[in-house]
Amino acid sequence: MDLMDEQRLIAGCKRGEQWARREVYEKYASAMLSLCVRYVADYEAARDVLQDGFVKLFTRAEQYDGTGNFGGWIRQIFVNTALEYLRRQNRLETDAISEDLKERNDNRNFSPGKLTADDLMECVAELPEKLRTVFNLYAIEGFSHSEIAAMTGIQESTSRSQFLRARQLLQQKVSLLMKNDHAGKK
Repeated sequence: MDLMDEQRLIAGCKRGEQWARREVYEKYASAMLSLCVRYVADYEAARDVLQDGFVKLFTRAEQYDGTGNFGGWIRQIFVNTALEYLRRQNRLETDAISEDLKERNDNRNFSPGKLTADDLMECVAELPEKLRTVFNLYAIEGFSHSEIAAMTGIQESTSRSQFLRARQLLQQKVSLLMKNDHAGKK
């Protein structure tokens, strides 16, 4: 989509025109659903977050001032919507961290020596809620630990430690998957 088409689309959304809303939905729904699933993990709940995000997007379209990337502005709305959902569910405050991911059943089939991006995202989805949220915000969305602290209501040091713990658990999970895959191929 060129700049003229995007400007026309933004103007249509600001006026509340259905054709513009439909085009924005069609262009961004898939990517935003993936984002929602990364944070919420439950597909049906992620679809609810997706819907809430689009409602916010369309009711706040006039707030987009044209500076910065429109897609980035949309992404920020969905990240905030997912975080609000997690706060409402008290998942950011009360989630217990599983110390032993090895006990989880893993029925996925991996190619020897190959771990795909989808495989890694499944491992991320298995992280406890708090760790997954911090991991997504830092490693995938690119927020700083101070920004994450402000967004989630935790200390900056807590954000750092949760990210490190998430990374350790992911490394363990990937090592276990690769080890199990290698053993299964013998």
